Amino acid sequence: MEISAVILVGGKVDKELLKKCVNSVSWVDEVIKVDSDNLKGGFAAWRNFGAKKAKGEWILYIDTDEQITRELKKEIENISGQFSAYAIPRRNFIFGKEFKYSGQYPDYQKRLFKKSEFIKWEGSLHEEPIFRGKLGHLKNPLIHIKHNNLSDMVEKTNNRSEVEAKLMFEAKHPPMNILRFISAMVREFWLRMIMQAAFLDGTEGIIYALYQVFSRFVSYAKLWEMQIKKES
Repeated sequence: MEISAVILVGGKVDKELLKKCVNSVSWVDEVIKVDSDNLKGGFAAWRNFGAKKAKGEWILYIDTDEQITRELKKEIENISGQFSAYAIPRRNFIFGKEFKYSGQYPDYQKRLFKKSEFIKWEGSLHEEPIFRGKLGHLKNPLIHIKHNNLSDMVEKTNNRSEVEAKLMFEAKHPPMNILRFISAMVREFWLRMIMQAAFLDGTEGIIYALYQVFSRFVSYAKLWEMQIKKES
């Protein structure tokens, strides 16, 4: 099987992680780096651009903060032809620690596609692939260095919350008020701390869970700001 690996580069990229990412796919037939700084659109458009450039029979998407392990490489090289796309589990490392709870495992990501059955990526924030055929699930995981520190998380929250707020605003979300803010924060806390058992990941898990509550608040606060501006 011929494989084309597509990597999105651009913006603030950790050069050391990028080097490890590229080295982890050195075995594929073709590596395509998509410079998002020179392209319009969002993640879906950038991933679609990479697909158009790919010459391989299969397309493997990998981000700059991810790495393919030897075990995953062997599994990919020996996949059967009964599926046209595969979801790959991820081992997520946050604050330098691997998270086993907090909704961070198995964290399946659809990343491997037979090019002839792949259609496109779509979505403004959480892009999803469209393809023909059946989806399979691989056993061996990707390595994902998700967040090394709080500064990285704050920067990402500021960018993503802007998009989230805009999407909610365009979907005509009901006007934000005190009760809706409280309800949103309670739901997020319940999801992270109780349903996903973030406390089982120790201090790091608790900090991560509480930060996600804050992140959700920022998105709704920006939505509130947009709604206020519209009224005035």
